[in-house]
Amino acid sequence: MFDLQRMIRRVWAQLLVALVLISVPVPAPAADEAPSPAAEDETLTDAAAAPPPMLLDPSTCQRIADDTARLACFDRLARREEALENLTFMEKQWDLVPLAEKKKRTFVLRPHRTNYFLAAAYNDSPNEYLESANNADAEAQNTEAKFQISFKAKAWEQMFHLPLDLWVAYTQLSFWQLYNSAFSSPFRDTNYEPEALFNWRTRYALPDLGGLKLQFIQVGLNHQSNGRSEPMSRSWNRVVANVGLEKDNFNALLKTWYRIPESEENDDNPDIIDYMGYGELWLTYFYKDTRTAVMLRGNLNEGHGAVQVDFSVPLANLWEPLGRKFALYVQYFNGYGECLLDYNDSANRIGAGFMIVDWL
Repeated sequence: MFDLQRMIRRVWAQLLVALVLISVPVPAPAADEAPSPAAEDETLTDAAAAPPPMLLDPSTCQRIADDTARLACFDRLARREEALENLTFMEKQWDLVPLAEKKKRTFVLRPHRTNYFLAAAYNDSPNEYLESANNADAEAQNTEAKFQISFKAKAWEQMFHLPLDLWVAYTQLSFWQLYNSAFSSPFRDTNYEPEALFNWRTRYALPDLGGLKLQFIQVGLNHQSNGRSEPMSRSWNRVVANVGLEKDNFNALLKTWYRIPESEENDDNPDIIDYMGYGELWLTYFYKDTRTAVMLRGNLNEGHGAVQVDFSVPLANLWEPLGRKFALYVQYFNGYGECLLDYNDSANRIGAGFMIVDWL
């Protein structure tokens, strides 16, 4: 039987070996070796004639009087734009490839997890209890709206002159009984999830794996709660460790965690690990403009788990005038832990709506 905990231990053992290997300094090139393209750029013109790297743009190049220096500037600009176009999803998502001409991007908001709105999400086994201040007999409907808002910002780049960045992120997931007008369309549950992540940019090609790269290793702190009072209060704090693997249009994100213990009197959900386990695995594949993702999670020792399957296609693929900023999104979820309120209640849900496109 597949054992997620054993797989996590094996992966982390291999990653420690990889981290040692990529930490070994690369020898400097011999004197008779050909210079790199970047070095050739620097020799094309006198340093005084070249534009400051942080200010490289078309207008800057146009103001250079010397013909040779101006052409060299445009050449560098073209190569930078080409490099930006060829970045993979994870490289864009976490700024894994620092470009010499690119300004530092600290405290700039960008997407973290998926941002979406499911206008109709049908659950054939909803949690029967629905708290309502207006009516103690309120019951949840099978169909509700589900949406997620998630963003992050880089707070510290190149920490201690290492390929290490500090990111802060926030995710909010809500379940809204939008069509339950009989009980004032309440929000059934909302989860608030701030986190801080140290991101080590490894970009290490794993040997004998056909070009699969270990793109990053993350360690951080995560808090998740639903902001409710007893008996509906749910919360937990975790130390998290994540690993990003990628090849071309495929990527895998292995997320692991350790729950920070709480005192018995303060613990709203002492058995949450039994249902949420010690990690989850996200597999994502981009085909042309579409995105397909699968999430696997659980504690198989306890017989509890969850699976989520996503599919999205930009609206422009259906009708060009709709543009490429939003996508039609279909999500299927089965298992435990869809939200904190339902961590020990199994859901079987399918929903459709829209997602903000962050992969094109």
